Amino acid sequence: MNPLVYWIVRAILQPFFHVWFRLGRIGREHIPAAGPVILASNHRSFLDPFVIAVMARRPIYFVAKKELFGFHPVVSWLLSALGAFPIDRGASDQESMATARAILERGDVVLMFPEGTRIRPGSLGRPRRGVGRLALETGAPVVPVAVIGTEAVRRGWRIRPHKVRIRAGRALTFPKVERPSPALAGAVTDRIWPCVELQWEWLGGLPRLHRAAVIGAGAWGTGLAVALARAGLEVDLGAASAEQATRIGRTGRNDADLPGVALPDGVNAVPAARIELEHHDLVVLAVPAHALPAVVAAHGGRIPARAGVLVLARGLVPPADALPTAYVAERVRARAVGCLAGPGADGALADGAAVVAAAEDGPFLAQVAAVLRAAGLDVTTTREVAAVQLAGTMASVEAAVAAASGASAPTHRPGRSRAA
Repeated sequence: MNPLVYWIVRAILQPFFHVWFRLGRIGREHIPAAGPVILASNHRSFLDPFVIAVMARRPIYFVAKKELFGFHPVVSWLLSALGAFPIDRGASDQESMATARAILERGDVVLMFPEGTRIRPGSLGRPRRGVGRLALETGAPVVPVAVIGTEAVRRGWRIRPHKVRIRAGRALTFPKVERPSPALAGAVTDRIWPCVELQWEWLGGLPRLHRAAVIGAGAWGTGLAVALARAGLEVDLGAASAEQATRIGRTGRNDADLPGVALPDGVNAVPAARIELEHHDLVVLAVPAHALPAVVAAHGGRIPARAGVLVLARGLVPPADALPTAYVAERVRARAVGCLAGPGADGALADGAAVVAAAEDGPFLAQVAAVLRAAGLDVTTTREVAAVQLAGTMASVEAAVAAASGASAPTHRPGRSRAA
């Protein structure tokens, strides 16, 4: 780092951030004024290191992808002068970790982005265990930091005015370990990251999906419940009756609709009327289009405003032939409504099965896609909700025509939804 360049650039950027971004800084007192410190933050924009740097009254070193250092000699020199050092994203970069350790051992501050890359939009990504390993190897305290708003300031090369806020939490300390195992480093990272998420949610960031309710214990609903549980969510599978819920709970299967598939421990079968929807982050309506009015009338009022809704119904909702998402959006207060199209429950259970997720709300769409990918599915996303639903409707019409003529019904393939 070149102290002269660092403090001159900071003296220019700090008032600019306050005026142009209306920068809000909360929790500056939690960053120690001396000694080694690790700042663990989410990452939304290339501006993050620079706006986070004005949180501390001391220089901050930060990692930057190695490609930036080969972009231009002047850019490389400036980044180095401002305290950046390269990291090879997607690889176990021993050199960058050694650099970070050396910086901490001499008593300076290192800014780490545990997500490994920029995540936008949606909720926070999943952390890598490098920050936990660094905390254990150095014994340096870790300050959880969240930044929000930087993802919206850039359009092309133009920097737009937009509110940006940063919040730092209390420092976390861990014992120093000479050679921490990957499991121990992962456990420490799992302790650090929820504290970053806490700062993020306090700033109004979209929380991660933790609990889902699937209303409709048919084949498609049961299959999706299994996939969501495989992604780490707690899932309440809403059965049509107490008898169905008891049967599924007793056997651990839904052989009547999805034979041969055992439900994971994360799936809890209960009567749909008994699900406390106000405690769920995601509500899935897995019922036929003709049953959607009754389901919305029975449960729509209990869906909280903070939850997102995913509609699995195919076809049009009678009697006005409305699209399912439009029908639901007009009658529930959820923050976002989307739909899912795919090959059916059997295909959705297999790793690599193709599904199409559609929603007009970008952050919600990113959330759903991340969860489905974590379940091992091949997810295509689109904002064209009506097109995806109309493609599904056409498949239903073709099936009905084929059945009426005595021909075999065509298969609904995910590629058709992608084309839509």
